[in-house]
Amino acid sequence: MSIWKPDGSGSRARIGLLQHDDQTISESEFWTMAPAGVSIHTARVPFHDFRTYANPPGPDDATEVLAKLKLQCIVYGFTAGSYLLGTVGEQALVARLEQRSNGIPVLMPGPAAAAAFRAVSVERIAMFNPPWYVGDMDQNGIAYFQNQGFEVVRACHFTPEIAVPHPNYGTPVDPAAMYDFIHRNTPRDIDGVFISGNGWHTIAVIAALEEDLGRPVLTATQSSFWYALRLSGVGGQIDNYGQLFKKELRNPVAASALRNTA
Repeated sequence: MSIWKPDGSGSRARIGLLQHDDQTISESEFWTMAPAGVSIHTARVPFHDFRTYANPPGPDDATEVLAKLKLQCIVYGFTAGSYLLGTVGEQALVARLEQRSNGIPVLMPGPAAAAAFRAVSVERIAMFNPPWYVGDMDQNGIAYFQNQGFEVVRACHFTPEIAVPHPNYGTPVDPAAMYDFIHRNTPRDIDGVFISGNGWHTIAVIAALEEDLGRPVLTATQSSFWYALRLSGVGGQIDNYGQLFKKELRNPVAASALRNTA
């Protein structure tokens, strides 16, 4: 047995995260799920509203800051960006940020969720969005995933609605209330549940919902972290946060390519 204790050095992988400048939610959930030897390194992106959050120079400058570190990948925690931009706009955003990332891959929650759906064999989805995904956001989410071959059987957002910016934006939703809402509103004829959005705490309810619904439960932050781990070459199971962490990524070539950037 080694006499040396864990020191958070990221001996297995170092994962970057672009996070709102007014929140710590994705960051804290990444750290909570992180296995031994994986460290999280965060840069803040100024946030005013969803439609301008991806505009330069905010995420570009934050990416350049993170690129000074030796990272395996950078996650841009912005599920709404995937929905608003669509797959083509999302790819353009990633390409733009990777011009500042010094060769470090930049990952978005949308593709991570799609990879997670495939890993757990989910085709028919019930999607639950945060209360600030108002207006067309539910429909944007449906279109995003249906464009990639998935069927969104139901899409809805929590109520009461919260406009952004708003003093209550990012206020934690009680896990019991989240569990109850999802449990009551999940159709029987679905393969899995997706809890969208990176701006609220979601991982606490995964295990309970999976046990009671008998189906995989994925969240935007959990899927993004799983995707980042697998692309960084970190395998193995993580307990308590869903059956997804029992699955490997169905693209070993991409994982090998990313390991070579370390």
